[in-house]
Amino acid sequence: MPKITYVATDGTEQALEVPLGTSVMRGAVLNDVDGIVAQCGGNAQCATCHVYVDETTLDKLAPAAPDEDEMLDFTACPRRPNSRLSCQLDVTGDLDGLIVHLPERQN
Repeated sequence: MPKITYVATDGTEQALEVPLGTSVMRGAVLNDVDGIVAQCGGNAQCATCHVYVDETTLDKLAPAAPDEDEMLDFTACPRRPNSRLSCQLDVTGDLDGLIVHLPERQN
């Protein structure tokens, strides 16, 4: 299983094996990662699964789809060039080693 690392605002890291075919958000929810609210359940409708993808692993991702790009304008913390909705990041073997930083708040 691909390993995804979730980094809290205090620098604490949780490296988790996330099953293929799930999302980075789902991996966080299933493992009680504090900082991913996921109010809409992964439908790209709430922006409460916002993450900042580490610059060193950003090239592992395809560009955001238009609906994700639009929803990123509604995040609780400032949008950055590396902002993504973790519900829209489907876990594949290519995401092994992905690092995501959690924002200070989600809502």
